[in-house]
Amino acid sequence: MATLDGKRAIITGASSGIGAATARALEEAGARVYTGSRRDGNLDVTDPESTKRFVEAALAELGGLDILFNNAGLSRGRDPVWESLEEDEREVIETNVLGLMRMTRLCLPHLIESGHGHIVNMGSVAGVWSYPSGSSYVASKFAVHGYTRALRDDLQGKPVRVSNIAAGIVETEFSKVRFKGDEEKANAVYENVAMGGPLNAQDIAECVLFALTRRPNVNIDEILVMALAQVSGGNILRES
Repeated sequence: MATLDGKRAIITGASSGIGAATARALEEAGARVYTGSRRDGNLDVTDPESTKRFVEAALAELGGLDILFNNAGLSRGRDPVWESLEEDEREVIETNVLGLMRMTRLCLPHLIESGHGHIVNMGSVAGVWSYPSGSSYVASKFAVHGYTRALRDDLQGKPVRVSNIAAGIVETEFSKVRFKGDEEKANAVYENVAMGGPLNAQDIAECVLFALTRRPNVNIDEILVMALAQVSGGNILRES
């Protein structure tokens, strides 16, 4: 496998789950990694000043930038549209869409300057298929999918690759955040998934690493990855 020796990477939402697993994978492959998250207190992607300070600190530490993994994201609630709360909708869109766009805009000049930059966006199967009672999250991930395509258009001819990782059910703290700390509801999401269970964070980290380690002229536009038991956004086979 190709290495990432000498590469400099920023990962958002890196305090746990997919972000933490990807940070470990990139470091093991030889990259220098600068991580941030709201939990760690050094990055709130919904806050322009926090984001600016974080990017400046990362660049000062790394001395430049080759890789941006836009992983920060969340969902709030699991309700039909007419019961969805505006504050939940706002938080999801501001984090998953505007935060990702803000990080990308701040990092792009440095990724171009490196001569071999790569942006990896954390998408979802929810950006490919909708499912019931998840409208704000679905909307946010459709936006991430579209923004990734728009980046490819705008960056044509520039030395920056762009990839989207559209993941299905992954057992992390995602559902605990979605259900606002209700562990019973969160655990039920991952229970009884047939044929070996849900994906885990390491599965997604390996997808990110695959995209990053292709030959420089190869762009992995999208990786759509799901558990064997899942065949679409909301269709998951469960054991009785």
